[in-house]
Amino acid sequence: MEILDLADTLEILDLSNNQLDSLPNDFGKLHQLKIAFFSENNFTELPSVLGQCENLEMIGFKSNKITKINHDAFPERLRWLILTNNLIEEIPATFGKCYRMQKLALAGNQIKQLPAEMTNLKNLELIRISANLLTVLPSWILELPKLSWIAFAGNPVSEVEQVTHSLSGIDWNHLDIQDILGQGASGIISKAILQDEEVAVKVFKGDITSDGLPLNEKNATMAAGAHPNLVQVLGKIINHPDDKKGLVLGLIPPNFKNLGNPPNYETCSRDTFNENTVFTSLEILKIAKGIASVAKHLHALGINHGDLYAHNIMYDEAANNLLGDFGAATFYNPKAKEAETIEKIEVRAFGCLLDDMLMHTNEVENNSIIQHLAELRNDCMQENILARPNFESICDQLDNY
Repeated sequence: MEILDLADTLEILDLSNNQLDSLPNDFGKLHQLKIAFFSENNFTELPSVLGQCENLEMIGFKSNKITKINHDAFPERLRWLILTNNLIEEIPATFGKCYRMQKLALAGNQIKQLPAEMTNLKNLELIRISANLLTVLPSWILELPKLSWIAFAGNPVSEVEQVTHSLSGIDWNHLDIQDILGQGASGIISKAILQDEEVAVKVFKGDITSDGLPLNEKNATMAAGAHPNLVQVLGKIINHPDDKKGLVLGLIPPNFKNLGNPPNYETCSRDTFNENTVFTSLEILKIAKGIASVAKHLHALGINHGDLYAHNIMYDEAANNLLGDFGAATFYNPKAKEAETIEKIEVRAFGCLLDDMLMHTNEVENNSIIQHLAELRNDCMQENILARPNFESICDQLDNY
């Protein structure tokens, strides 16, 4: 209860990884609280008292045991809600009042449908509804004017992954595992030696991530096939000692670096960049061409990347670029009536990428490439979804700049 003595100053509260199952009735006195994390606890319902925190903008209850969301648990200023990996079956209609909502993570629950009132979430930019029980994708989701990043794999509504089985198996015992290169939500990437060649090995965890199921990521990575702007997939791992799934990938050269950094509390859904980041017009153009080309390739295969962000793109000093991280990828039927809209939702993500790079260039005045790219950004981000260009059209335009 002593925490309530900090009511006039406390803005961030992280009580993750404890044994909590309720909040005190006076919790609403924390009138300056902006961010509250209660991941990995024992809550079975989303507490009503959260709705009384007038300045609360970000709530995280990942990996609890929540089955019920109280109708009055949503503060009006809420813009980022994380309820990944719970037991939620229903979202109350009152969620539709959260008009500021930008980022919504609901993957790994038991949700069968979403309330029509969520059509009011006109500022929603990112939604994760993978690994639920949705049999239809609500029509209102495909009408949200700012939606850019969507993941809905692992639901009955998503297309069954048509994964090629021609990918060769690579025996774990033939891999000489070296250093760990990185670790993400879905798995661990290590450097390895395979027949005197350096490769990268990604071993998937079994846990649900904020994007969805690692198995869906593996299948999408395999199905994406070969493209100059994708990391090469060499084979799938067989005979892992713990029977884990994994892929052997081409090793990204050490001179490649991340184009951007993930969003933070302030930017919410938009990437961040190092302070000294500056792109030339030709660098932006080359990166835009590469990413538009790979997006066109993916959507022709019926794959929505779902996480088209600068922090998932690596580039070198010559602006050669690679798109990675298929953790939010979703298969869809490219011949279905909603296919055009799904692609054009991702087109807005591409527009955000252009916008980010254009904000970090000093070549503005009288630069025709920058002017063309700014016009393309505006076209990609317009609120009328179907008026946006598709990736084939974007590639054609970029080739003419």
